[in-house]
Amino acid sequence: MAIKVGIVGIGHTRFGNSSEYDLADVMAYAATNALEDAGFLERRREIDQVIVGNMASGMFCHQSAVASSLVSRMDMEPVPAELVENGPASGASAIKIGYMAVASGMADIVLVVGGEIMRKVSGWNATDVVATMLETEAEYNMGLTLPAFGGMFTRLYMEKYGLTERDLALVAVKNHKNGAKNKYAHIQAPCTIEAIADGPEAAVVNNYIAEPLRMYSTCPVSDGAAALLLVNMDSPKVKEFKKKPVRIAGVASATDTHCVHNRKDPLRLDAVRLAAGKAYKMAGVGPEDISFAELHDAFTILELAISEEVGFFERGTSFLAVRKGETEIDGRLPINTSGGLKSKGHPVGATGISQAVELVRQLRGEAEEGRQVRNPRYGMSVNFGGFGNNVVALICAKD
Repeated sequence: MAIKVGIVGIGHTRFGNSSEYDLADVMAYAATNALEDAGFLERRREIDQVIVGNMASGMFCHQSAVASSLVSRMDMEPVPAELVENGPASGASAIKIGYMAVASGMADIVLVVGGEIMRKVSGWNATDVVATMLETEAEYNMGLTLPAFGGMFTRLYMEKYGLTERDLALVAVKNHKNGAKNKYAHIQAPCTIEAIADGPEAAVVNNYIAEPLRMYSTCPVSDGAAALLLVNMDSPKVKEFKKKPVRIAGVASATDTHCVHNRKDPLRLDAVRLAAGKAYKMAGVGPEDISFAELHDAFTILELAISEEVGFFERGTSFLAVRKGETEIDGRLPINTSGGLKSKGHPVGATGISQAVELVRQLRGEAEEGRQVRNPRYGMSVNFGGFGNNVVALICAKD
């Protein structure tokens, strides 16, 4: 019988500007938070494995060897520690590796931590660092960035399906409303459709970043960390934690053609569809069973496109569901209840783990007032690396 893996501890820093701090300290804060949540801080040396998700600490903050640094900072030697790097999907990839360690029987207790300090460099430099994941000759050396890809993808989607800039603004309004109630969010302020789309000053307030994407269609540059404590749910040790485990029902990943212009259809996010399909099969559920979702909205268009690829909506119709309020907290299928990357923030190495923290908070019923989904059973997250080059899907269940 397959080993069941659960999450018994969650930790999170507030996302925002932590550039005055050391990356290991920021990750240690989230890890300590997770261990305290599980009632396991004083027994931390009994953990079998530490997995750290981080994309580019060497370039962002001139630090490397962050996994062993974290263990030392937390006085956890000699617990083994490894680093996982998978671009902006590093966090969810770290969860997948942690899951594999427990499910294989190699470990009973695994601490998974993701973190990034991006604001020690300028916004321009941060954009450049993230762009280094692109194909070198045909993309990066031609001056392309991730916002540029987001803009081109959005334009193609608009021309094919009739999406408007106002529809993108509606996604931003929804996510800022959720983020304003999330104590961990980078931007804890709502916005209105009048201010960023309908009003006379909207074009000034919401200026273009990569046309047709505007400022309120893109996520902020953020620092922060998040952490999970994974356990073997079949082990007697599971009774030693404060919280009942939230089960990882499915986790899967997939890749797509790295050079985007070599894809058969640039509007098809095949890695998203394939990763989600494998996660559904592993969990024994389908899109219709998902109670709420955290989708990687580094650009608001991605929330829409990913929601279609995972089967929540027919292609070209997700923005119609947003217009109807179906993805609101009290809607048929709440999406980005945390505020998403758009409002909560996107410290790239932490994002996938932060998404999983939100799944656990919602399934436990621990989200803030006005942000709690009613009676959730299954939560899903999609962590998106590159421009869909490497994607991880996660499904968590309240048993």
